Amino acid sequence: MDRAAFVRRNTAITAPSLVPEISLYLATEIAPIWQATEDTLALSALPPPFWAFAWAGGQALARFLLDHPERVAGRSVLDFGAGSGIVAIAAAKAGAASVLAAEIDHFAAAAIAANASLNDVAIAVTTTDLLDTVDARWEVVTAGDVCYERPMADRVMGWLRGLAARGTLALLGDPGRAYLPSEGLIERAHYLVPTSRELEDRDIRDAIVWQVLSA
Repeated sequence: MDRAAFVRRNTAITAPSLVPEISLYLATEIAPIWQATEDTLALSALPPPFWAFAWAGGQALARFLLDHPERVAGRSVLDFGAGSGIVAIAAAKAGAASVLAAEIDHFAAAAIAANASLNDVAIAVTTTDLLDTVDARWEVVTAGDVCYERPMADRVMGWLRGLAARGTLALLGDPGRAYLPSEGLIERAHYLVPTSRELEDRDIRDAIVWQVLSA
């Protein structure tokens, strides 16, 4: 299957509400993209199309990087669980020396590549699972909306704390997910992000950008 064609066929070019500087291939409604993916799921065992939506935590991180380019300018950035690529694109626009978007979903990887091209930025994409990996080249690591399940939240937070202990700037975007830890974080920015009732339980989410402290 042509993954890039699937992305374009089932989305529309949209600017997320909090980050109008960035255009993305996004689903305009949840049901059609979910159905299209489920039809393909039966054949290919694909994960749900989380990449087709600009989640609140990712929007907050992207807004933060655009508003504070000094955090990433001239530095090497890893965006973990990159989804649509919104944070990776923001890092590139903010002047990062290099940006690597890590996303194990191959359809998400295709979406990230398409979105990077749409925004005329250079982003490397990997589908390798980098969780628990350490690379001295990563000066900044970002992660958005990763605290929605306890096992994932525990693993990601432990990994980010380890990276922070090695001197990496670890930034987490979170709109109040259930398994966000209650300590070891410093608030760096706070945004109100308009959302859809199809995706969230409210029309606006409070999304915070946290700096993760070392273990």
